[in-house]
Order: sequence, then structure tokens, then C-alpha cells
Amino acid sequence: MPAHHTAPRRGPGRSGPRTAAVAGALVALLAPALTACGSGTASAGSGATLRWTSSYFPAHWDPVVSGSGAQFRELALTYASLTRTDETGKAVPDLARSWEYNKKGDRITFHLRPGLKFSDGEPVDGAAVKAAVERAQKQKNSALFGDLTSIRSVTAKGLDAVLHLTQVDYQIPQLLGERVLQIASPKAAANPAELDRAPVGAGPFVVTQLVPGTKAVLRKNPDYWDAKNIHIDTVELTSAPDASTVVSGLRTGVYNFADLAPSQAAAARKAGLDVFSQPGFNANNISLNVNKAPFDDDRVVDAVRYAINRQEFVDKLTFGYGSVTDQPFPKGYVAYDPKSANLYPYDPAKSRKLLAEAGHKPGTVRLDLVIPAEDPQAELVQSQLAAVGITVRIKIDKNWATPFFAKDLTFSLYGTTGRDSALQTLTAHFGPHGPLNLSSPYEPAGFEAAVAKVRRTPLDSPDYTKVLQAATRAGLRSKALVFTYSAPNLIAKSKAISGLPRNPAHIDWTGVTISGTR
Repeated sequence: MPAHHTAPRRGPGRSGPRTAAVAGALVALLAPALTACGSGTASAGSGATLRWTSSYFPAHWDPVVSGSGAQFRELALTYASLTRTDETGKAVPDLARSWEYNKKGDRITFHLRPGLKFSDGEPVDGAAVKAAVERAQKQKNSALFGDLTSIRSVTAKGLDAVLHLTQVDYQIPQLLGERVLQIASPKAAANPAELDRAPVGAGPFVVTQLVPGTKAVLRKNPDYWDAKNIHIDTVELTSAPDASTVVSGLRTGVYNFADLAPSQAAAARKAGLDVFSQPGFNANNISLNVNKAPFDDDRVVDAVRYAINRQEFVDKLTFGYGSVTDQPFPKGYVAYDPKSANLYPYDPAKSRKLLAEAGHKPGTVRLDLVIPAEDPQAELVQSQLAAVGITVRIKIDKNWATPFFAKDLTFSLYGTTGRDSALQTLTAHFGPHGPLNLSSPYEPAGFEAAVAKVRRTPLDSPDYTKVLQAATRAGLRSKALVFTYSAPNLIAKSKAISGLPRNPAHIDWTGVTISGTR
């Protein structure tokens, strides 16, 4: 049985970066120029304004539609969740003050904090949790229904929400954090289209103005459960301009917080900005469809694996900030399996031999690599495969998501920000219905059993790490993915902004202050 969880004391954010690999696109964040206060000298909690520019400005403000992509960091300004993660990546209380499982492990009861309200005055209670889960499961355009298959039903009684599960699953507290269940007011969510235009949550800030795709203005929420530790009064979030202008905008004070491409990091440091890596789980991969030729031949799959020089991705794309990975996690993460490291080392001679054994002469294997936009990763894949005799044509399809998630493509690229639940990351990549598994319904032998064992293992069990890594090992038997590298979430900010909590993949404003200097 997992331990009973109670709410910890929340202290101020700690400064000092922790470097951790986080793959995929980086969080870019902006906001227009505003002085912190009328006199130009603001103290924390007195007119403190965060000017955040973001390349991930939300396309949707309904969290059910937005899903668990990178936008969750921005939606977390206005929506809170049952749980959140601390600096170790462990689930800790948020709207829920505590929770416990039944003896069997197929039912979990969340106890919500008393007296909480959404910004429209509606109560935050068990009924609100029930409505949020059911909407995420049933709303036609929900991006979250596939994450909630372990939940059979929810019953509500006052401040308690009881989740009845389809199976023993101790991952639920990790799962139901900011990425998967940001909770909206049931009253506002009764009209999802309107919620998308006028978000209503119980998070640290309240949206006061929203220009779709461009700008959002938010003010501090005095009714947020931890409002005493929120020292920012106003947030101006805008969609990032061209990446090349971000550093100059930060330097001149147009913005005071933004994500950063690795190529910009040196210039940002030279400009006197704080540059740090936010911990995360992300990884990039090459996606193969083993249901389509030529990847229906294991020898061709393995030829691709041995042809990939991961270090070249790191050297040419991350400017020294990234690291190689052959798994859907960076090294050092609890789910990373050391026993599976370097199973397919770079060996172009072996790659050419496998292709010959499969009956393919140099140049006879021709592939279309379909991607949504120009990407230097694609050019590296093209050149590395050309070196072993595979011809790759790069094709850009702006509507790439439709054939990718329909599993109609043969060959593509994908980057993921990972999940708070490591098991969810595994099932997304290797499960038969995993959205990141281009070869669905294919799954590697033994994966289903390994996943079930993880679900049955409490997170505080001494065996948890071993069981979780065994599931990673089972997933990596998949022929559908070739992982390449991780890159950090590089963030640049004005020195006026204090250090942020280093919660993996999250941006947490608890305890963060903004001084009057830029």
C-alpha cells in the first residue's frame, strides 16, 4: 500500500539550474513591454509583471482539447490539477490535499482542500473532479481520453472524489497532474467552445483578456489555495516573434522570460541574461511503420538502427546542451534502463551487411521521410542513411498529424516532452494503441505483461524502479522507434526574476519574485 499523502509546506522557489535532457521543441515564452509599476521600481507582490513570450502559445484554452502537449505549462497559469510534481518528479498535493488507495489497489479516493472556488465562484469539489474526468473521457474532441482508460467511473461526495479503476493502477496520482487533468469549472465547461475563449479554472491566475493565438493577460487569483506564495500580480503572455529577436527583446526589457534555442544561448549569456536548463523527460525519435515495406523486414529495421550516429545529432543540433539517448527518457531518469543502453551502436558496416542480407543493393531502398516542417534532424537522417545505401526524400506535409496519428505514414520523426507518469510515456510509445507508435496495433512481445506489473507496483515500493525499468526494457524490443537525442529546455530570463522551482518539465511560479530592475 502506498503511503497516505498530505500537503507539504510550499516554500519559495530555489535558484540554480539543474541540467537535464529534454527533447523536442523548446518552450518559448513572451509578453509585451510593461513597466513593473508606475514608478518603474516594483517590489514582489506590488505590481510585479511577468512578460512571457512563448513559441507554444496555446491553440486551445480548453485543457481537454489542448491535451498534454507543451501548452500545459501555460494553461497551468489558470488551471490547477489534483496533483502536481515536486523537484524529484514525485506527485504531491495540489487541489487534492491527500489521497489513498483501497487495499486491492483498484480504487483511489482524493480528498480536496476545503473552501476552494473556481474563478467564476463555483465550488472545487468532488463533483467538479467527476465532471472533469467524464468530460475528458467523453467529449468528442478530447485529446485526453486515451490517458484515462484505467478509470471506470467516478463518484463524488462533498470534497471527496472516488475513482473506480478498471485495473489495479498505482500510477493514478502521477497521471492526474498538470499534463492530463487540468480542472475547469463544470459550469463554464458546459459550453466547451466558450471555455476555449474564456478559460475558468482554480489556478494561480485568472485570464482577463484573451486574443486567440496572440496574447493573454492574467491577474493573480486571490482565491488560489497557495496564493500567499504567488508574488506575481500580472502575467502578459504573448506568442513569440521570430526566434532571432528574442534575445534582443529580453536585453531591452520587452520581455523578461522566454524559451531559448540552443543556438541563442551564448548570445543570451553574453547579454547578461540568466540562462538555465529546466529538468524534463523529452526525447526525439525516428518513427518506423513495421506494417509497411521495407520495415516489415527486421533486417531493414536493424540496418536503420545501426546507421544512426546519435552523437552527430547532439553535436550539430544542441550546441553542447544535449545528450544522446536510445530510450524515450534521458539518462538518469528513473525509467531509463541501463541494461538496454547502446543496444544498437553506430555501425554503418553492419548496416550495409544487413541490407545486403535482406536482398537490397545500394540505392534500391528508397524512403519518403514525411515531416510537418523543415527540420535539421531530417537532413541528418537523410545523410546518415545515404552513407549505408538508403535513399531518403524529405517531404513536408503541413497536415502531417492526420496521416501520422492515423498510422498511414511509413517513415517520420517525432519528439516528445514525456509524461509525469513514466508508464504513460512507455504506453504512448510502445502500446498497441499508443499515439506515438506509428506501427499500431503492433507491440513488442512481453510489453503488456511488463506494463501490468508496473501498474500493480506502488510507487513507494522498493521494487518500483526495477519493475519500471523492466517495462522500459520490454518496450525497447519494439522495432517501431529509433531514439536519437535529448535537448534541454533552455530558458532565458531577466535577472529581475528569481530562480524557479526545478520541477521536471513544469514551470512553477510558486515563490518566484520579480524585482524592479530589468
